Amino acid sequence: MDLEKNNSFELMTQSLTSWQGRKEWFFNREHTDTYEQWYEGRYKRAEVWQKKVMSQLLGKDPRVKELLEFGCGTTRFTRWWHELGIDATGGDLSPFMLGQAVHLFKGDLVNADSHFMPFKDNTFDAVAFITTFEYYRNPVQVIREAARVGKHGIAFGMMNRNSPKVLRRRVQQMFGKNPFYVTATFYTPQMLINKIDEALQGRRYTLEWTCTGLPEWFPVQQWSIPVGDFFGLYVKFTD
Repeated sequence: MDLEKNNSFELMTQSLTSWQGRKEWFFNREHTDTYEQWYEGRYKRAEVWQKKVMSQLLGKDPRVKELLEFGCGTTRFTRWWHELGIDATGGDLSPFMLGQAVHLFKGDLVNADSHFMPFKDNTFDAVAFITTFEYYRNPVQVIREAARVGKHGIAFGMMNRNSPKVLRRRVQQMFGKNPFYVTATFYTPQMLINKIDEALQGRRYTLEWTCTGLPEWFPVQQWSIPVGDFFGLYVKFTD
């Protein structure tokens, strides 16, 4: 697949601060410039378990050789897919995120809105969303776009609504702190499944999900109970 590279990502102006009629943290250089540092710091352990979960889910579908990750950000996970032997392409709306991504990722990148993916039907084997689906105002439309572009499946890595951290984040927002989740919609596995069922009427598919993001002292770190900071879900098309 040939994509013309634009390392400046100046299709959008430097004054861009909003999307879907609201301000978003990923259009703020103060936050996007330190995104990678956040993963290398206190979020490192959580990332390890998130990758374990997503690896298990995608590993059960050997048809997935080429993947599009939308909301790829600085390509933290996009780079990792290649470690699993999956040829990944990254897509993101934020030129500030992609401005960093071009220096970290050697693969293809596209600056676009996931509600209107600029690809032909069945271009990729699968489409993935890692902690980005929470920000979509029309999730059903995004799922339908992913099902159009991804031939075999859709992978979701989600912040879980069934987590004590959700309450903490909302309290922080009340005091003007932690701007990252102001516009986020947190889902439980069942809430996401309801959106998937609505979007994919007429399609044949199976679903599998698992949760992680449990306290370090907890005797297990992954389970099939809808409680934890993070859950992974894979939609496998069977038609």
